[in-house]
Amino acid sequence: MFLDRNTTDKRLTGQYVVGFDLGDTYSQISYWKLGSQGPTTVSTVSGQEVYNIPTVLCKRKEVNQWFYGKDALRNGETNEGTIVKNLVQLAEKGEPVIVENEEFDPVRLLALFIRRALSLINMEVATEKVAAYMVTTADMSYRMIEVLGEVVSALQLDTKKFFFQSHMESFYYYMIYQPEELWGQDVILYDFTGPYLISYRMERNRRTTPIVAYIDAQEYPGFKKGAFASDEALKEELKEAMDHQFYQIIKQGTEEYSISAAYLIGDGFDGEWEKTSLKLLCHNRRAFQGNNLYSKGACYGVFEKIAGSELGKRYVFLGNEKLKSNVGMKVYRQGQESYLALLDAGVNWFEAAKECEVYLGVGNKISFLITPLTGRDVREVEMELEGLPIREPHTTRIYLSIQMVTEKKVRVRVEDLGFGQLFPSSGLTWTKEFE
Repeated sequence: MFLDRNTTDKRLTGQYVVGFDLGDTYSQISYWKLGSQGPTTVSTVSGQEVYNIPTVLCKRKEVNQWFYGKDALRNGETNEGTIVKNLVQLAEKGEPVIVENEEFDPVRLLALFIRRALSLINMEVATEKVAAYMVTTADMSYRMIEVLGEVVSALQLDTKKFFFQSHMESFYYYMIYQPEELWGQDVILYDFTGPYLISYRMERNRRTTPIVAYIDAQEYPGFKKGAFASDEALKEELKEAMDHQFYQIIKQGTEEYSISAAYLIGDGFDGEWEKTSLKLLCHNRRAFQGNNLYSKGACYGVFEKIAGSELGKRYVFLGNEKLKSNVGMKVYRQGQESYLALLDAGVNWFEAAKECEVYLGVGNKISFLITPLTGRDVREVEMELEGLPIREPHTTRIYLSIQMVTEKKVRVRVEDLGFGQLFPSSGLTWTKEFE
């Protein structure tokens, strides 16, 4: 059920947002016509809920013709072409991919897959009607951000319309758009899309304003997908073993925390092996099974980026990709000392950036205040502008650019702009990085 929470900006009514869940094995796409009842997930089979698009390309032999998704698998199985799998991993590594003795850029191959996959919504959504896209993926490392930026450039679409977020953040946005009785307490998500099980538990600190949500992630590398044998006895034995192991995982999580709802996603749950464990999971709580949660959460997340809602103002997600400290400067405005905010805690580190111009007071140093969200251990970092010409106080105008380059590292660039005709620019620039 979709909850109408006054989320629709009237300027965007009739526009769409697109959520693209990019996985190394398969991907999914959801789209949301703003003002309607919520996102729709693209099915690869008309009239059926078949959402998984294999993240695969296949080059036809001796011809520069590429297939994607199920067509790629089909052509590869009939030996009509060469299959390229693990497109996300290949793009992250950045090494050339050899197909039929020819080198291909892995980022270009990933961009080709995304372009072809997005064509699935062309019948429903005109490109000019898309207000924004959100790409969500499990790994949101510095290298992954680089790859996604290169992919968007290769797609030759408006880069200002593209945003990125992790699966954890997509889970968060999906949940806050659900009826509140489902997340009155903690909520747990069991993700079995990869080779082994991962769990995400979302909790909230209601004592803060806005309310802060956290997600605790746990990996279970010892609990892997079952390769069910054709022999019925062996198959049942493996199913029972998996059921018992999952039962123990659920028991540990539900005894330690109060869980009001649980979600199961991923093809690892196929095979109807989770009989006893599901009974435990459904005891005194709601449980749901599906596989399009991330792409729908990406739609909700990108809407909050471009328009925002009252709901989004009440909550803030503090995940691994979020900036944990405020960065600013003490400045003077009209003779009064004040604080100039540069980077705000709570935003994704890869989106944290600021450009501005300021006038120097006395000397050739500028300093930055780093204030953790806890409010404790505030520290000051100085940056010396070596070689800056000596001038009268307040007669040096500088351009300042600051951005996060990793989740914990800041890069500052300063340029001397001088002071009109009185003090021309020296042309000097300075760069500093600090944790």
